[in-house]
Amino acid sequence: MKKEDKLDAEVKDEIEHCCNKKHAEDIEHLDHNMPDEGTLCDLAEFFKVFADSTRIKILYALSNKELCVCDLWQGLGLTQSAVSHQLRILKQMRLVKYRKEGKTIYYSLDNDHIQSILNGGLEHVME
Repeated sequence: MKKEDKLDAEVKDEIEHCCNKKHAEDIEHLDHNMPDEGTLCDLAEFFKVFADSTRIKILYALSNKELCVCDLWQGLGLTQSAVSHQLRILKQMRLVKYRKEGKTIYYSLDNDHIQSILNGGLEHVME
C-alpha cells in the first residue's frame, strides 16, 4: 500500500470514528463565534500584506521610530520607488500612518496592534 493511500485510510477511519459521535456543542460554538465571510476575507487580505519581505523590512524599520522615505530607502538598501510603492500598500491597509512637516513626510506604524503582530510573528518563526 502506498504511503498516501495508507494516510487516506487513516484519515477516513478517524473521520468515521469521530463523526459517529455528535459534536453539537462544538458546532454551535463555531456557528456563534465565527466571524462573517466579509470579515474573514478582510482578515485574509490583511495577512497577505505580511507576505512580502520588503514590506516587513519597512514595518520593522518603522517599529523603532518614524522615518521619512529617504531614510527608509537608504537605510534598507532599496530604491525610492520600491519604498514608495510598498508604503502606498501599507497605508491602504492602515498599517502605517504619516504626517507632513513642510515638504517632508514622516511614516510610522499606525497603531500598537501592528507592533504586536510583528513581535508575535517573529517570536513564532524564532521558536
